[in-house]
Amino acid sequence: MKKIAFLGTGIMGFPMARRLCEVGYLVKAWNRNPGKAMELSKYGAIVTDTACEAVSSVDIIILMLSTGDACSEILFGLEGIVKAVRHGAVIIVMSSIPVNVARDQASRLQEIGIDYLDAPVSGGERGAISGTLTIMVGGDLPIVEHVRSVLEVMGRVTHVGGIGCGQLAKLANQVIVGISIGAVAEAFLLAERGGVDLGALKKALSGGFADSTVLQQHGERMIGKNFKPGGTAETQLKDLSTANALAKSLGLTLPFLSLGETLFREMCQTSQARLDHSALYLTLQERNKV
Repeated sequence: MKKIAFLGTGIMGFPMARRLCEVGYLVKAWNRNPGKAMELSKYGAIVTDTACEAVSSVDIIILMLSTGDACSEILFGLEGIVKAVRHGAVIIVMSSIPVNVARDQASRLQEIGIDYLDAPVSGGERGAISGTLTIMVGGDLPIVEHVRSVLEVMGRVTHVGGIGCGQLAKLANQVIVGISIGAVAEAFLLAERGGVDLGALKKALSGGFADSTVLQQHGERMIGKNFKPGGTAETQLKDLSTANALAKSLGLTLPFLSLGETLFREMCQTSQARLDHSALYLTLQERNKV
């Protein structure tokens, strides 16, 4: 059975790594904040003091870090892991990072004979816990097939193209999610101000054309005022900003995306930045003095 290093055990990384432990993989875990990784030892993971210790002698290295810069630092920085990765190992970046950063990382690793996939995920903490994430993979198909059984422990795997295409697919996902959260929040504000019970509204919309995972999961959060983060507003802003910058570089003007970025930026300038992205509802309430 393949040996796995898992770097980054936060809101998403912890349950993903735990699932790998639970099905019997040998997992070596590392996190900048050691306390977040130590909990994995209860499930059989070997928790290491350094990232280099984690990657030595493993077959697959998974990065689930906050940003592209964080991934690049772990890969190529002063204490970067590339010098400790064994020949034949595969590095899988499951973080959401800019497309050009993923392609640059892949190019640098390929020069020294290390295979690379970008495989960002959607589905939030709930999907990570249940193993039902959507995993969008960019890279060479033979490499994808080589690691598919590992990825399928965490969710549904779709190969979407070459290096960087996983990140492009994730950006498309985040554009849809971010705009949809805004649409649900505005619809709820409108209906509530007019006298409709939000629980009844959600029930009425379920199964119709307006139904969606965003309505079901994020709408439920808005109704219950439960904004403990599954996916944070600041992460949503990061992804929308990345998507908008890419759109502009491709000569595209995307007004819904631009407005979504503006609203999440406004939200992230307040104490709500680390709440769940569905808390955009609160920002819109404040705008309307509700």
